Amino acid sequence: MNVQAVPMSQIKRSNSVGKHVPDGQGSVQVHQDASMKIEGAKVFAVYGKGGIGKSTTSSNLSAAFSKLGKRVLQIGCDPKHDSTFTLTKQLMPTVIDVLAEADFHTEELSPEDYVYEGYNGVMCVEAGGPPAGTGCGGYVVGQTVKLLKEHHLLEDTDVVIFDVLGDVVCGGFAAPLQHAERALVVAANDFDSIFAMNRIVQAIGAKAKNYDVRIGGVICNRSAGTDQIDRFNDVTGMETIAHFPDLDVIRRSRLKKSTLFEMEQSPELDAVTNEYMRLAANLYAGVDPVNAVSMQDRDIFDLLGFD
Repeated sequence: MNVQAVPMSQIKRSNSVGKHVPDGQGSVQVHQDASMKIEGAKVFAVYGKGGIGKSTTSSNLSAAFSKLGKRVLQIGCDPKHDSTFTLTKQLMPTVIDVLAEADFHTEELSPEDYVYEGYNGVMCVEAGGPPAGTGCGGYVVGQTVKLLKEHHLLEDTDVVIFDVLGDVVCGGFAAPLQHAERALVVAANDFDSIFAMNRIVQAIGAKAKNYDVRIGGVICNRSAGTDQIDRFNDVTGMETIAHFPDLDVIRRSRLKKSTLFEMEQSPELDAVTNEYMRLAANLYAGVDPVNAVSMQDRDIFDLLGFD
């Protein structure tokens, strides 16, 4: 993983997907080492506004994949390192913490130092993040993938899920897009999460110029209705691929440190777990890329809301 500035003189503007242009025009970016490409597994990166339920969605999606008989690895990319705790029932040490304890000598580490087996065999890794105000999240993601490759942990994996913190505001946050086949956006039926989704669509479009990642669609979460997301989808070309309502049992599952599949079943919960199973099956079979085009910020203000 190399961090380098891209001089303005090297910038080439292009709207054609697949044509090589520098990552992050005119900015400092983390570029992927070609040897770090994840091969063999289907790789998904889950994005969305902070607090929108990405970790809940990712963990239950991982559980659903595992119930389909897939070998699953979930990588949490958040300094809170709470992406996988409903799978493992604990807050795991992060890759960065473990590396720091070994004075960043990776040869001294073994998989048992940073990989934990969770619910139904899901393998869990918390990448963590640099100390506040220092470093780059992209470096952390890169070091995590490097360790997984060195220990051959990706060779026997069918599905990899990156659970990425918050909005996309820099190249570090976008680094998992360099590894993913499909990027999934979690959004509620409200302005703030749709605004964040629009920026994520922009980021995926930028990464798609150089990498294989494409938009997989939006997962509507914590919402009874979808009218505002539907408006956004109609204008941008985004597509809803799953819908999870705002149920108290989902909130309680986090408090109980459990996936939804471990909670006491009921008709309404059965509908949610069935939706997760449907989503996992569709994603593994391969969803077509969504050709969404982001909006200008001002246009979102005009689009959403009630007349």
